[in-house]
Amino acid sequence: MSATPAPPPNLSLSSSSKNPHKFPASVSSFFFTTKNKSLIRCELKSFEHNSSKWTVDCVSGSDPIHIILKPPANPLAMGSIDSSSGRSSKKVCLFYCAEMKALAERIAAESDAIELRSISWRTFEDGFPNLFISNAHGIRGQHVAFLGSFSSPGVIFEQLSVIYALPKLFVSSFTLVLPFFPTGTSERMEEEGDVATAFTLARILSNIPISRGGPTSLVIFDIHALQERFYFGDNILPCFESGIPMLLNRLQRLPDSDNISIAFPDDGAWKRFHKQLQHFPTIVCAKVREGDQRIVRLKEGDPKGRHVVIVDDLVQSGGTLIECQKVLAKHGATKISAYVTHGIFPNRSWERFQHDNGGNPDNGMTYFWITDSCPQTVQAVKNKAPFEILSLAAAIASSLQI
Repeated sequence: MSATPAPPPNLSLSSSSKNPHKFPASVSSFFFTTKNKSLIRCELKSFEHNSSKWTVDCVSGSDPIHIILKPPANPLAMGSIDSSSGRSSKKVCLFYCAEMKALAERIAAESDAIELRSISWRTFEDGFPNLFISNAHGIRGQHVAFLGSFSSPGVIFEQLSVIYALPKLFVSSFTLVLPFFPTGTSERMEEEGDVATAFTLARILSNIPISRGGPTSLVIFDIHALQERFYFGDNILPCFESGIPMLLNRLQRLPDSDNISIAFPDDGAWKRFHKQLQHFPTIVCAKVREGDQRIVRLKEGDPKGRHVVIVDDLVQSGGTLIECQKVLAKHGATKISAYVTHGIFPNRSWERFQHDNGGNPDNGMTYFWITDSCPQTVQAVKNKAPFEILSLAAAIASSLQI
């Protein structure tokens, strides 16, 4: 039934409005009384010359019938239409820390539904953060995300301050994108007194305030140990993504893609990634202790005549990868490359990795792929062979639509 300025026959209209024959924009509910108490479905096709449709279901059960007016969907909240899939994509306001600006811009370029928002990262004279979220009132009712980087302990506090503030600004949902979980390697206690800082950081993030839409979603790429998901509490929803799909895409474009073997530097890396790379011939190395030294040996697989790609979740000093490279070259690999999701490289340890200069695996690597999860490393190795950057931008943009 279409609403008209005057109620239809056999219906009496009452409203909080002073004018019962007009539907003002402020009316959210009104009453119809019918004589036969039947089911009525109403559709308001016009609203003071507004072409948007207001719909409501009217179910009779008593007099008067209570009708709840449903306003048209807010196009800003709905977002845009994905032309490739024809589905609606939710609009996301993406905030970011200063060192993640380049990655944030690449993420926004992946989708028209992602809009970048700014934060003023200032400090007081005593060095403590003086932070300001621009246009805080304008993000009410919006889906909000924050792209963070805990690259050093010194920047964690200021980012946590923003992360704790954003969900309390009446946002529809809040997502924290933390590509690299920095304390992931400190997940075990081998003797009494060890502090598992991975657990500490997980508990801090688990206490992010709940937004109007519920618990915070946390996006992390290739966390060091999958069991760390159990470190997080019930007030946060960790979503573990992987950079391996970007590696697979890159391997398919290599001229010798049909001659690739995957090597894992230890059993831990094999357990972590072998199912995603099961279509490639596999080589597994192992660390054994001889006296005071830990030596890498070939455990299984044959690298002879192959382009071998060493795969792990992260690299720090790079000692294990270099030892693995030497073993593979000794056993006949014609090319050796490496992939890690997180290139940490403290103290410029990336300088230890040289280019093979045309296929000399004893002296260097053909490629060393890392993602842009650690922006400081990206700046240091950009345009330096053998390093190539595989961006997480598309994967993050997709995760924000979950």
